[in-house]
Amino acid sequence: MLTLIIASLYFILPTYLANMCPVIAGKLNLPLGKPISTKKFGSHKTWRGFYSGYIGAFTVLVIQYMLHQQGNFLEYSLIEYSELNIFLYALLFSLGAVAGDIVKSFFKRKVKIKAGAPWIPFDQIDLIIGSYIFLFPVFIMPWQTLLTLLVITPFLHFLANLLAYAFRLKKVWW
Repeated sequence: MLTLIIASLYFILPTYLANMCPVIAGKLNLPLGKPISTKKFGSHKTWRGFYSGYIGAFTVLVIQYMLHQQGNFLEYSLIEYSELNIFLYALLFSLGAVAGDIVKSFFKRKVKIKAGAPWIPFDQIDLIIGSYIFLFPVFIMPWQTLLTLLVITPFLHFLANLLAYAFRLKKVWW
């Protein structure tokens, strides 16, 4: 069970970082911080989120590739990093995370939930579902991994939000 949890988390790290990078990029006031569509997605979904998410996913995949080359974490690798097209996978991981968040935000507006207000469990699992969908053409995530991530991610999301709030990266703890 522990091996499944570690392998699942190791696999999804590019998505997790892609999901966190827009918040960090916003705090650093990086360029292209204009909303994509305030009406459809809210004011916090920006073009900066797309490119910073890609950079985050790409960075993690490069590190995982290098670790794989050195023989590290092989027992936890769900994909063969030595044969991986890092540019493509970074795009799919990051688009999955960001698109999952944007689609969730679109529906959040439709049901009249205020921007920044919690929408449990969708705020916590949108990135996993988005990444699953975007990766599906090139990699079919094992159902055990998907289920593990759908269970674990809400807890990690809560912890990450609490830490972001403590470090003043977020205004609210949820």
